[in-house]
Amino acid sequence: MIKISPSEITPEHIYLRRREFMKGIGALTLGALVLAACRGQATPTALSDANLFPPPEANGKKDELGNPVNSYTDITTYNNFYEFATDKTSVAMLSQNFVTSPWQVKVGGLVNNPKTYDLDQLLKFEQQERIYRLRCVEGWSMVIPWQGFPLSTILKEVEPTSEAKFVRFETLYDPTQMPGQKDQYFAWPYVEGLRMDEAMQDLTILATGLYGKSLPPQDGAPIRLVVPWKYGFKSIKSIVKIDLVDTMPTSLWMAAAPNEYGFYANVNPQVPHPRWSQATERRIGEFQRRDTLMFNGYEQEVASLYTGMDLKANF
Repeated sequence: MIKISPSEITPEHIYLRRREFMKGIGALTLGALVLAACRGQATPTALSDANLFPPPEANGKKDELGNPVNSYTDITTYNNFYEFATDKTSVAMLSQNFVTSPWQVKVGGLVNNPKTYDLDQLLKFEQQERIYRLRCVEGWSMVIPWQGFPLSTILKEVEPTSEAKFVRFETLYDPTQMPGQKDQYFAWPYVEGLRMDEAMQDLTILATGLYGKSLPPQDGAPIRLVVPWKYGFKSIKSIVKIDLVDTMPTSLWMAAAPNEYGFYANVNPQVPHPRWSQATERRIGEFQRRDTLMFNGYEQEVASLYTGMDLKANF
């Protein structure tokens, strides 16, 4: 008998809603699964010559701990993006016609210089490659070669006031394009937040691409947050609004299950999820589980942000 770890178990409320969802998209999902079985990956975006030939794979790239990056196929066919589906393998197919241009990100709130950036302006910021580990709260992980720029670049341009203590992020709300937003269990649109010092930390980036290509829709196109020392749900996708505020934002997951998902969501192997351990993780593409690292291995860079805090109470 195959032993299934609790971290691989779908939450009950998601499972029950998924069965109803899948009834409505059965044929489409079947097509996605057949495509994945026949070609090795679901088509990440609308079919074009560029997308028929994805970028080369790892080419020996590793993170600073020596972990090889996951393949483009891994990263673009195994996705949590509930705006499209609660099923990881369906997201790529359901999102392939998602419109990402034109696109604007409004940055305001407690700032002296509010701005609205279009996608071309965002891409003019110096794009850097950052190879980061991504650790999901569900107990799986990847290593991803992102392209993007530090969030602090934009925050400095808008000039936060002294009252700004937190940064609130908001995803596009468009149920016609994002069928998952018709699910009334969640309070859409997706909202996330960071403390100002977390947002200004150099590891925190706004990602615009991966593997040298623009972000595909299933990975949060055209721009998403990446905070590598926190569980993946903090790295909000398809951002349209960033506001600097004086009170802690209530994220979508905090509103949905406050006893399970806190504001900080720092990767901590010593703090279990109420329904499973976080002591180990399953790297996509590997069979054996590995030990979870404190702050996802970025302890040296970010531990000082939480000096004096009870990391078990502030989960």
